Amino acid sequence: MATTEILLLKPVKKLGSEGEQVTVKAGYARNFLFPQKIALPLTQSNKKQIEALARKKLEREAGEVESAKNLADKLSSTSIAIAVKTGDQGRIFGSVTNRDIISRLAEEKIELDRKQVKLQDSIKQMGSYTAKITLHSEVTVDFKFEVVSENPVEA
Repeated sequence: MATTEILLLKPVKKLGSEGEQVTVKAGYARNFLFPQKIALPLTQSNKKQIEALARKKLEREAGEVESAKNLADKLSSTSIAIAVKTGDQGRIFGSVTNRDIISRLAEEKIELDRKQVKLQDSIKQMGSYTAKITLHSEVTVDFKFEVVSENPVEA
């Protein structure tokens, strides 16, 4: 198969970020990356753009890390309680998942993706728990939350 060297102008998942030189199949570059203006063929004149794109990438990543740190501070000062339906003995129907945590945080005006929230085990009892939230490759937060009953528990 024919391959070609290209210069990425925008980040592409599982390929690279802007300013990187990568080798891809010629058809992928010719039929998708070039028409979408995501990449340029690597020539002597295009190599000069690499430095400009590298600076742009550093600025963007610095901004992403800064916003992730701000969100981490906001998460550490936020405490939530997730109300779940329980039976007579205080048993939870089903379990609490990362989607429940995300929807509860959305009520607090904190938007996250479900892939960012990792639970150690499935949550099937009431109590205090900790979830690991990855905001950026360099920024992670241990987020504490409570699981409580919607209805009063009878002893």
